[in-house]
Amino acid sequence: MTPRDRWFGATGRRVPAVVLEGTADLTGAIELVDVSDVEALRSAHAAGTPVVVRAGTIGEVATALARPEVACVLVTDPALLSVDLADHTYG
Repeated sequence: MTPRDRWFGATGRRVPAVVLEGTADLTGAIELVDVSDVEALRSAHAAGTPVVVRAGTIGEVATALARPEVACVLVTDPALLSVDLADHTYG
């Protein structure tokens, strides 16, 4: 477990905050293209369902991880795995 791990819904497991597509078992999660559907985020969280959000930029990763309902962010660019989110957020 690392400081960047997050709870995977109510499954009792933890997953990396940022995951490269195809490298983690995300079975049972709902997958969203962004965090704009706040009602879907809240409903899934209330039900204990893990929420996975796709992101293609550093900004999208940071925005998704700012939502406590998001279990992890799914990326296709390996460079996004090593983003310093604290530096990006707080400069």
